[in-house]
Amino acid sequence: MSISFAQISHSQIYEIGVFAGGSNFIGDVGATNYISPNRPALGAIFKWNRSPRHSWRVSIIYADLVGEDKNSDDPRRIARDYSFDSNLLEISAGMEFTFWDFDLHTTGIKFTPYLFSGITSAYHDNFYFDQTGTIRSEDTSSWAFGIPMVLGVKTNITNHFVLGMEIGARYTFSDEIDGSVPDADFRENLSFGNTNSNDWYVFSGFTLTYTFGQRPCYCNF
Repeated sequence: MSISFAQISHSQIYEIGVFAGGSNFIGDVGATNYISPNRPALGAIFKWNRSPRHSWRVSIIYADLVGEDKNSDDPRRIARDYSFDSNLLEISAGMEFTFWDFDLHTTGIKFTPYLFSGITSAYHDNFYFDQTGTIRSEDTSSWAFGIPMVLGVKTNITNHFVLGMEIGARYTFSDEIDGSVPDADFRENLSFGNTNSNDWYVFSGFTLTYTFGQRPCYCNF
């Protein structure tokens, strides 16, 4: 009598690397262009490729967010002339899906578009605009949770390096990033803009990751 076992591991490989690009903000202050990077964004990415078609992905990105009414197409914003310059630290986690198989254990150059989504949490300082339009710090910070919607393309440039280019919009469940809704309840009278529309921000840039890990194993005992 013999017993046969088959152990299959589909592309269990890891990636670690960097993100470098730009950021832009979409809210109640500044321009409302969807893809218009105007400040730097830098970060680190880790992936666990569970199959040639999907990966678990975690990233940490630090960005400078700027909103300037003078760059808006809205005459009312231009006349108001508000502006802010704030830093943001984002942690995101979710799943990346490729349109085609992207098996890093096979030879040759591979290319595929991909989608990424999951959940984000962005740490930012709180501020508000007083009755004269002057920006004031609230001396507090908050976490803004959101949903990332990322579209990209990637290719392996060597046996161990993968280069990607992506554009990712983040819809947040917060309206406080641009100071249009103060964090403190007693400053509610200083809110402005569309309080029914939450803040967005966009990261556009490149990823470069190094791949490592266990090759697929097909074993019979």
